[in-house]
Amino acid sequence: MVRGDDIQEPFGAAAHERPVPRISIHAFCEFPDTGAALQRAGADRRLAKSQLNVQLGGIGAAIEHYSGQLTPNLLVVETRLAGKPALEELDRLAEVCDPSTKVVVIGRHNDVELYRELMRRGASEYLVAPLDPLHLIEVIAGLYADPEGRPIGRVVAFVGARGGVGSSTLAHNVGWCIAEEQQINTTIVDFDLPFGTVGLNFNDEPAQSVADALTTPERLDDVLLERILLKRGDFLSLFAAPAVLDRDYEAGLEAYEAVLDAVRQSSPCVLVDLPRHWAPWIKATLIAADEVVIVASPDLASLRNTKNMVELLRHNRPNDVPPRLVLNKVGLPKRPEIPVKDFAETIGIDPALVLSYDPLIFGQAANNGQMLPELGQKSPVVEGVRHFAGLLTGRKAVPVAVSNPFLSLWSGKKRA
Repeated sequence: MVRGDDIQEPFGAAAHERPVPRISIHAFCEFPDTGAALQRAGADRRLAKSQLNVQLGGIGAAIEHYSGQLTPNLLVVETRLAGKPALEELDRLAEVCDPSTKVVVIGRHNDVELYRELMRRGASEYLVAPLDPLHLIEVIAGLYADPEGRPIGRVVAFVGARGGVGSSTLAHNVGWCIAEEQQINTTIVDFDLPFGTVGLNFNDEPAQSVADALTTPERLDDVLLERILLKRGDFLSLFAAPAVLDRDYEAGLEAYEAVLDAVRQSSPCVLVDLPRHWAPWIKATLIAADEVVIVASPDLASLRNTKNMVELLRHNRPNDVPPRLVLNKVGLPKRPEIPVKDFAETIGIDPALVLSYDPLIFGQAANNGQMLPELGQKSPVVEGVRHFAGLLTGRKAVPVAVSNPFLSLWSGKKRA
């Protein structure tokens, strides 16, 4: 029997994580700080498909600008007035607005009566400055969300700082834990088309693969997706790579976006296993993900590459939390290593998880086509993977006893 306090909210993308469709957004601001907040929101990944134009001048400038021409999909206007003068100004704006245009009003007065009157006259929302960019994005996304549509899934992208650090192994094991132990419907998408290992690690061979979906992404509806996905139990699905070398893989960025959009419509948790090379679609996938996990080993090449990726993501995801860092294969015998503390200080992020080098348990799982927890062994590595799965979902994590000197669980907070 499930107790009332054990019932958890459905997992998926939060309101502010929903991407905004291809719309035109024009903003007319009275104050520079409002314009700056709008520009910051416009640089966010969730507004990447929209076209934002910000100007100063407020409602008066908007009225003058749209006299005799079409208004955009969304018009954001700021007024310094309150009460009746503000309503009169907005009535004049309504005379030049197309009926299909949504209007968001920004004001400096927290006036409930003004809010109610604006809603009655057809405004879409009234926001009080100063603006929070994330709240603004959430409002815009809400205006264009289908109230009858299904919730969309949360996308977590896994990438290795270099080859051989275990990014794919971690993604697959974390996905298994989320699906089997937290019972959240989860799909693992293997985008390493020629060398992907999701089918191998789960001891299964797909009849169709993610490459087939990338070839004709416009055909990827629920029926086709159900036919292509490999089912592993009640909660886990695998979107496997073909892992063959006699094919050319030339899908464009739009195809990868379309496949992920389709998958997140049917699965609340989507883990993307990215290959260890660099391409425009990989960069775009990392920037667009709801969360990014970078897996590295404690060596100089991993340090350099991790630092570069973290800086790129900070620049392109200004309103997101930093990526989660996992240090794997720590304590490899006779190998000089960069200390965990020095690695973290250089990157500016504490590792969310540090895993010891344990070739026996990893090798046994790989040879058996099993996940680490399926082996039934009590290991700090297994407990660490379980704990990390809990961090990603926000669900109650399994307590981790740090008995191995090379395994530590960090807070995952960004360093000051």
